[in-house]
Amino acid sequence: MGKPLVAILSGAGISTDSGIPDYRGPNGLWRRDPEAEKLVTYEYYMGDPEIRRRSWRMRRENGALRAEPNAAHRAVAELERSGVPVRVITQNVDGLHQLAGTSARKVLELHGTAREFLCTLCHTRGPMADALERLEAGEDDPRCRECGGILKSATVMFGERLDPMVLGQAMAVTKACQVFIAVGSSLQVQPAAGLAGLAADHGARLIIVNADPTPYDDQADEVIREPIGTALPGCWPT
Repeated sequence: MGKPLVAILSGAGISTDSGIPDYRGPNGLWRRDPEAEKLVTYEYYMGDPEIRRRSWRMRRENGALRAEPNAAHRAVAELERSGVPVRVITQNVDGLHQLAGTSARKVLELHGTAREFLCTLCHTRGPMADALERLEAGEDDPRCRECGGILKSATVMFGERLDPMVLGQAMAVTKACQVFIAVGSSLQVQPAAGLAGLAADHGARLIIVNADPTPYDDQADEVIREPIGTALPGCWPT
């Protein structure tokens, strides 16, 4: 028999050790500053130039693109290198799984990526670093150089649908895997959270690694509350 297919659903908790804040936790950004949620809400962003300027300032100042992978990201990359078939389904937009060495083609980014910008009109994409350079040069609401359209990060904002192709791939992986590990996710944001239940329904061994209880703990074969960086390697199939 071949090695089991392992699907890893990663949430904000896997990246907090890299200095990227959790948005929904007790000290999360949305709890501390409800106004900040407008900066990543599509309707407000598209309709209000001041919201866009604040949003671009936040991107320039928050330093998320300077974050480095931590032990948990490296553990996932190491699992792939060991020859185990791995697919990562991530709710994060930080790109740290790929930076740690996991093959980009094996990472499904449900909520897009903060490492690229996207034109809302002609859908041109490019490196976020290029857009931030324009901010440093004095632009406060950079427009698309191809068509003049409004630029945003290539992330799924509140009020936008997930990419149906990415979600479809994530569901296919979830149904096919033998082991499903949900790590650092509150499992409260649908449709991503529902993948844990879908995996269990299709016979996968469900392992949840998270500091706080989740709505899917009672369906899990194993619930681990230890720090993610040390807990993850212990989850790997041998």
